[in-house]
Amino acid sequence: MMYFFSYITIFFFSSILSLTQIKKEEITIENGSIQLPGTLTYTEDNSPLIIWVHGSGNIDRNGNQKPMVNANYIEQFRVEINKKGIAFFSYDKRTSNSANMKIIQKEGIVFNDFVNDVKKVIQHFKKDNRFSEIILIGHSQGSLIAMLAAENVNKYISLAGAGETIDKTLIRQVSKQSVAYGKIIETHIKELKETGEIKKVNPNLLSLFAKPNQPFMASWMKVNPIEEIKKLSIPVLIINGDKDIQVRVEDANNLHDAKPDATFIIVKNMNHVLKDIEKDEDNIKSYMTPDFKISEELVEVISKFIKTKV
Repeated sequence: MMYFFSYITIFFFSSILSLTQIKKEEITIENGSIQLPGTLTYTEDNSPLIIWVHGSGNIDRNGNQKPMVNANYIEQFRVEINKKGIAFFSYDKRTSNSANMKIIQKEGIVFNDFVNDVKKVIQHFKKDNRFSEIILIGHSQGSLIAMLAAENVNKYISLAGAGETIDKTLIRQVSKQSVAYGKIIETHIKELKETGEIKKVNPNLLSLFAKPNQPFMASWMKVNPIEEIKKLSIPVLIINGDKDIQVRVEDANNLHDAKPDATFIIVKNMNHVLKDIEKDEDNIKSYMTPDFKISEELVEVISKFIKTKV
């Protein structure tokens, strides 16, 4: 019993010690009038730092998007990557912070606004000598945003990033559900490209092409990830999950074809919110709850890539 008690005591003490080693700071970075509040966590100085770049929508620093998405995938990734001795910073996307809404409603938003937000975050941490290097992880839409912001970082990771322009993705996705609406989308996109606006939007497509959204969509369609990834001269990792129902493995293949010297990994059973999914019926469920675990293989692959000396 003495040995058993000692083991429990040591284990309990070690657990407390490991928890106290995580340092946490709440940091708000400003891009003009836009506020980007975020969380920095790390275990020790002189560690590499990941800056997370969000996908589309009003996603917060933890990977949740009210009212539907409650997967908490970014926070889960943070916890696991900190265990590898890697620092992590994620922030509330400008569209998820209610303090920014009046500015966005007044000034509108274009794709490059997200790029400039990332550049401001990079500038902040370039001045912080606690970290040995900066790595950008761009998830989903953030893959392209991070490509455009990556000139002052050490490594770049495309995580579930598109391998085509957004107009092609929209036409393909909608056509798969309805050929008729696919043709309407194609017509709307052609008009937007040629004139800069869509005068009469199909009522069923207002969520995509409402008047306030059109400048953003027009600016996003102009940027081709296949061309942008070719411009990167830093180490690149391209990752996708084979259970991703939003971004195809083919997209990752397209990016790798454009950047053949990149490290390329397809993670088995990983879906778009980075969860390990064995049953197909659990794929959508994993968006709604934090109960599904983050992919362990994803964490291992990213940790290895970051720690590999160039």
